[in-house]
Amino acid sequence: MLHRRNAMALSAGACLAATAVDVPEKLRLRHSVVGWCFRSHGEKWDMDTLCVKAKAAGCGSVELIGPEDWPVLAKHGLICAIGPSGTDKSFMRAWNNKALHPELLAKSSAMLDKCAAQGIKSSIGFVGFKFRDASNSKSEVISQDEAARSCVEGWKLLARHAEKVGVTVCIEHLNSRVSDHPMKGHPGYQGDDIDWVASLIRQVDSPRLKLLFDVYHVQIMHGDIIRRLESMRDIIGHIHTAGNPGRGELDATQEIGYAGVGRALVRQNYQGWVGHEFIPTRAPAEGLVEAVRALEA
Repeated sequence: MLHRRNAMALSAGACLAATAVDVPEKLRLRHSVVGWCFRSHGEKWDMDTLCVKAKAAGCGSVELIGPEDWPVLAKHGLICAIGPSGTDKSFMRAWNNKALHPELLAKSSAMLDKCAAQGIKSSIGFVGFKFRDASNSKSEVISQDEAARSCVEGWKLLARHAEKVGVTVCIEHLNSRVSDHPMKGHPGYQGDDIDWVASLIRQVDSPRLKLLFDVYHVQIMHGDIIRRLESMRDIIGHIHTAGNPGRGELDATQEIGYAGVGRALVRQNYQGWVGHEFIPTRAPAEGLVEAVRALEA
């Protein structure tokens, strides 16, 4: 008769084996893990654990982590698919406010230099909150026209440096509708219309300024994801995923058809990275495997 402890060990081993088998042997897309979701939520993995779990799920990158963590990635044979912006309160204080341009250009350029030295090919960027004082929703509102002019002007300066060092800045569209959690939605974010953001990126007309297409945020603000992926394919530099509603796992409880999204990206011959940015509500390692499989179905 099998001892109960041995039986439990065998059962745990079988579960791990099953998880490993669940990852398709050959992936059609390049998968990445967004670091903040798994370091500050759920089991709160440290960097070494995050790297091990990411590799086990079929991901080749851990992204949006700072230079202090880049050596850990190298140790595990991973890369950082997209680096941070290098600025303070980055999605709040950004390029729609011209008064911030000198600070943003200096700090963002310094981060681009660090990314280039490390071989990191992309860095994130934002539009910013619509309030003149980004942390005060009662302060003067920046008009949409002023924000557009300011973003195009600032991004042209930033793109010039990005072209020089060979790193692509990817501007992220965010939803402004969800208000029950600080990382599920961003009320006040001026770049909440992806068509508007895309039009500004096209005005800059630089190969080093692209769009970060976050499927979760696009679903909340617009829907019609696959047609938007197609219409914006020339300017998309990075993809993010999460389940909606709730920014949870890419499972059957959410509304986005990620199998269709994955097939659309394959049809378009998308060569960039897909960063999984869901907030885990259960075993995060299982959720990561599930996310990879959802796009590869």
